[in-house]
Formats: sequence, C-alpha cells, structure tokens
Amino acid sequence: MVAYVFPGQGAQFKGMGKDLYDASALAQALFQKANAILGFDIAEVMFNGTDEDLKKTEVTQPAVFIHSVVSFLVLKQKAPEMVAGHSLGEFSALVANGCLSFEDGLKLVSLRAKAMQKACDVQPSTMAAVLRYQDEKQIEAICAEIKDEVVVPANYNCPGQLVISGSVAGIDLAIEKLKEASVGRALKLQVGGAFHSPLMAPAREELAQAITATTFSAPICPVYQNCNAKASSDAETIKQNLITQLTAPVLWTQLVQQMIADGAKEFIECGPGNVLQGLITKIDASAVTSKL
Repeated sequence: MVAYVFPGQGAQFKGMGKDLYDASALAQALFQKANAILGFDIAEVMFNGTDEDLKKTEVTQPAVFIHSVVSFLVLKQKAPEMVAGHSLGEFSALVANGCLSFEDGLKLVSLRAKAMQKACDVQPSTMAAVLRYQDEKQIEAICAEIKDEVVVPANYNCPGQLVISGSVAGIDLAIEKLKEASVGRALKLQVGGAFHSPLMAPAREELAQAITATTFSAPICPVYQNCNAKASSDAETIKQNLITQLTAPVLWTQLVQQMIADGAKEFIECGPGNVLQGLITKIDASAVTSKL
C-alpha cells in the first residue's frame, strides 16, 4: 500500500515552492487562493522572505501546509491508500485524502498558528529533544516527578528521539534531572512555545470551535492520527482527534509502526525537507521511502 506523509513546522526553507509555482498553472492558482485567504502575499514570503520571516508561527504553518498540499496535488503519480502527517502535517494529510478542501484546511491552519502564538505569549515555554536514551519510560517518569511546573512528553519521533514540552522552568528542571540520572542527552530547542502540552489548552479551545464549524467530508482513504496512532475514516472522529492533537503527544513512532502493520509498503514524503523519511527508516530500517 502507498502511504503519503506530510511534515510539520520546522521543515520550512527560503525559496520553498518557487519551483512548483514556476512549473505549474495549478500551483499558481493555489498560491493565489492562499494569498486571498490569508490576506497577505504568502507566496512572496515563501519565495523571497528571510529565514526570520519564515520562522514566525503565523507564516511557518501556512507555508509548510501550502508547500505540502501543492506538492501532492501537482506531483503525485499514485493515489494514496493511507495518509499521515506530523503535527501540523495532519492538516495536509486531510486535504490529500479528501477530508478537507484546500481552502478550509488553510483557514484552519492559519487560525491554529495564530491561536498557538497567543498561547505561547501567555507563558514563557519551550521544548527539548532527548536523544540516545535506552528507555523512554525513564523520561516519562522524570517528567511525571516534576509537580510544580508543566513538563510532558510531546513528540515520540523515532526510537532514541523523544521531545519534551513545558514551561521554561519545567524544561530546565527536566534537563537537569535527566543529566543527573544519566538518561540520554537533552538539547533545548529553538521554538516559540510548548507545543503538544497542556499549555496549548487556550489554543485548543479556539481551534475546536473552528474545526466543529468546518465541513469534513468522508475521506478516500484512512488517516493515521497523531493522538492515538490509529487509522480513522469517520469525519467526526477525525475532527475530535484533530482537536485533541494540540495538547496531546505526537505518537509518530507508534503511528508509523501501525501503518506498516496495516500494509504500508511505500512511504512518500510530500512537502519541504526530508525529515520524515529519516524518522521512518529509524523506526523500521526495511521501510521503503521516497520524496515527491
């Protein structure tokens, strides 16, 4: 079975999408739609903006979504039999399987980005990657020990790479405790806030209203969702899982393992970068991956 996978925030780069725009009338039409929906020239920022411009959450998330969806619509040669996306990428996956229109997906992504930025502004928060550990349960236990600050597992990216998320003080304390316990190597990430943690609750409430009011169609193939690593084909279930995703960990390792167990033979990454190909081959060395 052919599985299409879509990256999340962090995959952006200067000039992203320019080659697609120059080569395809469909891409040009989609970029023009995006400019109208967002109320600013996202194409100009993607093609010619600085790295700093592209790092702004309200730009990054729409940019990655647009690049991913346009890549899929313009370049795909095989129909998807299953789809998944990492965090933000789940919205791209839902356009690819026909659950969301491009327009509605972009509106939700833009709202999500702004709501997340507002939540980040309320309390200083951050994330850290923990690498080269033996047992993720040790990391989970250390997070659970910290009672007075928010710190939780946020991204189960692949074996040996788990990202934790929380308040700045909570992450600093967790890093200290991990070092004391000789559990892996923790590196604080350059991110604007504690994504996939309880600190995103205000953003989840705002996004929930918009998702509830948006039409989700019956998909042409299942989407494997971040919050439970299970296949979903029911529009209402997909909606609820998409709302849950904002404050729940991304179970990427478990999700990819489930896709393989369900028959995925080829993973095609759509969008900027090739991070997901790398994660998938670390999850299962026999997995066949390619870039669209």
